[in-house]
Amino acid sequence: MSTKFNPMNRRKFLSKSAQAAAGIAAVSGLTNYTAKAASKGKVIGANDTINMAAIGIRGRGRGLTQSFAKMKNVNMKILCDVDERLFADSVNEIEKIQGFAPATEVDLRKVFDNKDIDAVVIAAPNHWHALATIWACQAGKHVYCEKPSCHNIWEGRKMVEAARKYNRIVQVGFQNRSIGNVMAAMKVLREGVIGDVYMAKGLCYKPRHSFGLFPDSEVPAGVNYDLWLGPAPYRPFNAGRFHYNWHWHWATGNGDIGNQGPHQFDVARWGMNKNEHPVKVRSFGGYYKYGKVCSQETANTQSAVFEYADGKILQFEVRGLYTNSESGENVRIGNLFFGTEGWMSVNGSTWKTFMGKKNEPGPSSTSVEPAADPMNLMGAGGEGNFGNFITAVRSGNPKDLNCDIEVGYMSSVLPHLANISYRLGRDLTFDGNNERFVGDKEADKMLTRNYRKPYVVPKNV
Repeated sequence: MSTKFNPMNRRKFLSKSAQAAAGIAAVSGLTNYTAKAASKGKVIGANDTINMAAIGIRGRGRGLTQSFAKMKNVNMKILCDVDERLFADSVNEIEKIQGFAPATEVDLRKVFDNKDIDAVVIAAPNHWHALATIWACQAGKHVYCEKPSCHNIWEGRKMVEAARKYNRIVQVGFQNRSIGNVMAAMKVLREGVIGDVYMAKGLCYKPRHSFGLFPDSEVPAGVNYDLWLGPAPYRPFNAGRFHYNWHWHWATGNGDIGNQGPHQFDVARWGMNKNEHPVKVRSFGGYYKYGKVCSQETANTQSAVFEYADGKILQFEVRGLYTNSESGENVRIGNLFFGTEGWMSVNGSTWKTFMGKKNEPGPSSTSVEPAADPMNLMGAGGEGNFGNFITAVRSGNPKDLNCDIEVGYMSSVLPHLANISYRLGRDLTFDGNNERFVGDKEADKMLTRNYRKPYVVPKNV
């Protein structure tokens, strides 16, 4: 059911909310979206309007819907969220941008059934990324999915398989892949500006305070909690596990190493030119200071070390309390690369190199031209990744993507490996060819999860 939302008419809104709830009840018996015939999707011409829907419209989803709505020949047709309380403001915002109000929907399956929708943007919590992407591909929709691409490693591979099987364009929200200065930094690394890169370090120094302890409570009016839980196991509603706080609980999020961290993991892997998985991982840390006054399960301080088959090293560090910056270049959210002739700091889209024993300044983002931008795909704040997605949807060629699903998946695997090691408290050896751990059945169990019916990621997509 896709209905226009009039923010000035509360009576109609309440009526439509009731209708949406009824619609959800009607489809709750579905055991698998694949029971419906998959559409191949229409061919989109260079001047055709692309009709989009957003799955998740709070926080990051709010910014994504506005960014796509601002694009030429792109219409944000449907806003979908399990929390109907968000609709009024979001509809008003998009209407001001594009000149007409989008429809609203509670159940994402209704969005995928809509033949008018060409592409969806998925900004739901991490535990929904994989299943929503797979269902969208099966329904013939192209997908822009926020990072990390998946909540666990096994389901991420299924996302890749679905994109390929249904020939869909699937982009992951690693915005650095479309920022000219970052692309230029990666190019000079490949050209040997600091020699052979033998080690990279990703930094996530982002202090976060306690969000507190909350008692279990009734589900707020207007929230479809069953749909919000989706693949995650049932637990009573708790505000400490709901909006944004879901990041810090294992059933729905992956901690800061899997929240802010994936951006820097992606740059580190990119700069090292590693298109394979590491062979060893060790991660350790803890939740310090707030343990008795907050329900957070994930670490706020965490270190991880990965070793590749050739002996090269990728380090990652999360500091969620009070800290200095790194490298004398005031890097807190960024990357460091170490080579046989010098080193590089990447701080946002600013980068510098320092050469030899004397740390003499080398090429930098102010002395090297940014990557070529013939289609004006770059942009401050990550708009370039959005424009690149739309360009690839129009061409129908996944090779036009700056961050295809497999690229995003390979970078998303790294924080998942770190979290498995952290939670088990030991070193792990990984067989990247088979995407399994070596001689460790306990670790293998953490490659996936038990999915709550009917929200099950299928083995055969």
